[in-house]
Amino acid sequence: MNITDRIDSLKGIGPKTAVLFEKLKVHTIDDLLRLYPRTYLSYDEPVDIEQAEIGTRVTIKATIQSYVDVKKIRSLMIVTCMVKDGTGAVKLTWFNSPFLKQVFHIGQTYYFVGTISIRNHQRVMEHPEYYTDAQYAEKLSSLQPVYPLTEGLSNKVITKAIHAALPLVSQLEDKVPEKVQEEFGLMPLEYAIQGSHFPENFDEVLACRERLVFDEFFWFILHMRMLRERTVKAQNHFVIKNWKNADAFIDELPFELTDGQKNAVSEIQKDMTGSTVMNRLIQGDVGSGKTAVAEIALLATVKNGYQAAFMAPTEVLAAQHYEGVKKDLKPYGVRVELLVGSTKLSEKRRIYDALAKGEIDVLIGTHALIQEKVVYHNLALVITDEQHRFGVRQRALLSEKGNEPHVLVMSATPIPRTLAIIMYGDLDISVMKDMPANRLPIKNCVVGPKYRPTAYKFMQEQIHAGHQIYIICPMVEASENVEAENVVEYQESLLDVFPKEVHISYLHGKMSPEEKNRIMHEFAEKKIDILVSTTVIEVGINNPNATVMMIENAEKFGLAQLHQLRGRVGRGDAQSYCIMLCGTERKDALERLNILNTSNDGFCIANEDLKLRGPGDFFGVRQSGDMLFQMGDIYNNADVLKIANEAVDYLERTGYPLEELVAISDFNHVQL
Repeated sequence: MNITDRIDSLKGIGPKTAVLFEKLKVHTIDDLLRLYPRTYLSYDEPVDIEQAEIGTRVTIKATIQSYVDVKKIRSLMIVTCMVKDGTGAVKLTWFNSPFLKQVFHIGQTYYFVGTISIRNHQRVMEHPEYYTDAQYAEKLSSLQPVYPLTEGLSNKVITKAIHAALPLVSQLEDKVPEKVQEEFGLMPLEYAIQGSHFPENFDEVLACRERLVFDEFFWFILHMRMLRERTVKAQNHFVIKNWKNADAFIDELPFELTDGQKNAVSEIQKDMTGSTVMNRLIQGDVGSGKTAVAEIALLATVKNGYQAAFMAPTEVLAAQHYEGVKKDLKPYGVRVELLVGSTKLSEKRRIYDALAKGEIDVLIGTHALIQEKVVYHNLALVITDEQHRFGVRQRALLSEKGNEPHVLVMSATPIPRTLAIIMYGDLDISVMKDMPANRLPIKNCVVGPKYRPTAYKFMQEQIHAGHQIYIICPMVEASENVEAENVVEYQESLLDVFPKEVHISYLHGKMSPEEKNRIMHEFAEKKIDILVSTTVIEVGINNPNATVMMIENAEKFGLAQLHQLRGRVGRGDAQSYCIMLCGTERKDALERLNILNTSNDGFCIANEDLKLRGPGDFFGVRQSGDMLFQMGDIYNNADVLKIANEAVDYLERTGYPLEELVAISDFNHVQL
C-alpha cells in the first residue's frame, strides 16, 4: 500500500465513509495522516460537584436522581436528567440523543466528563461523556486525540483509520531542506506526525505540534517571498491619473476623513499613479472607516475608464457592501452589480455577459467572482475585504482575471506590526488607528453568570428605548451541529424571559444563505429586537441601531475575535455596550478578558494578548474558526512564526534556490 492511495484502500473504510472523509478534505492516506487532532482529552480522578471549577472540564462521579426527560422543540430533541453526589447536584443536557432514556435509570452511578456552567442559578453540564467504573478505569491518565468531525463521521472511526494508516508514515518525504532542519533543531517530520496523533503526554504534544506548525508557517512565508519578488516589479498597466471625482466625493462626505483615512488614500493614490502595480494592505481597527477608503479607490478606477472587483468572505457581507457602494456611488453614475453563490442562474448569465462587454463598472461578491465563467472587460482594481478569510491563492485567482490589476486588501483583524510584516510579506501596509470623531467609545464589562438577570433587565430597557441587541451564544464544541442546536435552545429560553412583544430570532452557520440574508435584512429593518447568533456575525454586519453585544462564555474566544464581535455595536450615535459573561473564575481567563474591559484599541489588545501567551502555548483559544492555517495560530504560535521567518531569511542569505523549493513545496497542505 502506498501513502498516495485513496482513503478507501484502508481496511474498514468503504465508499460511503470515504465520501464523509472527503468533506474534511481527506482524499488520500497522506491527507488522513495530516488530519491532526484539534485538541486532546485527558481523564483524571473525579472531583466533588461542589468543588468542581466552573467553566473547566472535569470528571464527576454521580448518581442519577430523576427520570430522563425528552422534550422536543421544533426539530430539536433536548434530553435532561438530574444527578448528584454527596456534595451537590448537576443538571445534565444532551441534544438529539433520545436513546439515553433507555440508558440511564434512577439509582445508577456513572462517571460524567464535561464542563460545568451556571444557568438560572443551577449547575449544568452539556453533552457530557459517560462511563461505567470499568470503562473509566481504562481512561484514567490517558490522552485521547479529538479530531475535526463532520456529520456521520465519529471520532472513533477517524482514530481507527489513523491507527491503520500510521505504519505508512515512513513513506512521507520531508521537503524542508536538511540545512534548515539542522540549523533550527527541527524534530523529524515522521516523529512529529506520529506523536501528534497518539502522544504519551502533553510535553510530547507540544514538541510535535511545534514542528508541524513550523512547516505551515515556513511554506506560507516562502510563498509570500516569491509572490513579492514577482509583484514588486510588475508594471502598472492601469495608471489612475484622474482623481477629480474622487476628490469631489471626499468633499461631499458628511464627515471629515480621519488622519488615518487621509494617509491611506494618499498612499493608494501614490501607488496607482506610479510605475509599478499597487499591492497594499489597509489594516484598520473595527469601525475605522476602511469602506469609505475603498469607495474612493473604486470611484477613481471607474472614472479612469476601468473596472473593479470587490470580494467579501460571506454573502451577507457582500450584500451589505453592494447596498452601500451602490447608494454612495450612484450620484457619479457608477454601475454596480452583486454576484454570489445563491444568485439565480439567469441573473448570473446576465451579469457574465454585461461584465465581459464592460457594462458593469464594479462587481461585488464572494468567491463567485473568481469562477471560470467570470470574464472582465478591463479589470484594473481588485479589493478583498477581511483578508484573513481568503487564502493568497484565492486573491491571486481574482488578480489573474485582469492584466496585473492593482490589489487593495482590507483587514480589521488587529495584528501587531511585527507579525503583520511576516504575514503580509507581499504587501505594503497602511495602518488606520484613529476612529471617526462621531464614534462614542463602547462601554465594557466582564461579569460572571450571576449577572445574567441584570443584563436581561438592561437589554429590556435598551429595547424600550428603540435599540436592538446581539447575544453571542456559548460555544459548546467545535461542531456546527452543536452550535446550531445551542442557538435554537438559547433563543427558546429567552422567550420565557422577555415580554411577548419582544421579537427574538437566531442565526447560525448551518442556515442557508437565503435564510441568513433574510434574518439580517429583518434585523436591519428593526423587525427583530434580539438576535441570538454564533460567530457567523463576527465579520461585517452593520446595524447602527444595535447598542448591546452580550457574549456568553467569553473566555472561550480569542481576544481578536471578541474585539471583532464587539465591533458590531457602537456604529451609530447612541451609547453602546459590550457585556462579556465569563463562565469560569480562573484568574488567567479573567486577566485576558480584562484587557478588553479596559481598552477599545484593537492593536493595543493584540499586543497585550501576545504578552500573556508563553512560548509553545499551542492550546490557547484560536482567534477565529476560519484562519489560513490548519494548526498554526499567529497569536498562540507567534514565537514559531518568527522562527519560520528566520529560516526563510537563512535560506536567502545562504543562496539557496528558493524557486526550486517552491516548485516541490507542500502547498496543498497549507491553505494558501
